[in-house]
Amino acid sequence: MNISSAIFDRSAPDLDSCPDESLPEFAFIGRSNVGKSSLLNFLAGQNGLARVSPVPGFTRLINFFTMNKSWRLVDLPGYGFASGPKQDRTRFSGAVSDYLENRTNLCLVFALIDSGLAPQEIDLEFVEWLVRHAVPFVLVFTKTDKVTPAAVQANIAAFTARISAWFEKLPAIFTCSVQARQGRQELLGVIDEQMTAINTASIPAPAANESSPGLSLPAPARQNRKPRPDLHRPW
Repeated sequence: MNISSAIFDRSAPDLDSCPDESLPEFAFIGRSNVGKSSLLNFLAGQNGLARVSPVPGFTRLINFFTMNKSWRLVDLPGYGFASGPKQDRTRFSGAVSDYLENRTNLCLVFALIDSGLAPQEIDLEFVEWLVRHAVPFVLVFTKTDKVTPAAVQANIAAFTARISAWFEKLPAIFTCSVQARQGRQELLGVIDEQMTAINTASIPAPAANESSPGLSLPAPARQNRKPRPDLHRPW
């Protein structure tokens, strides 16, 4: 997949403030300081698309970027940050959980894990939450340039060992490094595959005098999605 355009749409404090649900969305989330903003800029090919801050937990709103005029990249607030007002120091914000549970056009979550660390309880808790709520996701181990390849593999093995009992088959696992320019095409390839599946699953063109029904998400992305009858959406 090539990125020909990446445009900031809006920042939303809650689900009701999000854009319409007319485009497929791919959300990125991880523990604060996991390198999420840098990775989003790397994927988009624009250094200033998502603001990178040295302060953990800088992202407080749900940020939407329209990519190639056909899908959205969603920057979700990190969890577990320690700075800011006490009421904001949440391990997992209500706005994020509401988005993940109820956003009907959410196709896939990229759960970011720091490859240089042994399994962190907060990451394990978040993955368990995704599993429990049937949110489709893949695991992305970031910052692979910071430690040796052996340490990366050991940390991945330790993490998957902790979560293996929750699955019949483990979720797909990817690695990336913004500094080493590694992993971009693999992650964009996941999105490309999802977009192809959406297009393939689209209902055929209607016969004469019939209205056009719009796209349908493939089954994994539709599971356990709660209806939002107050919003018009072609999904």
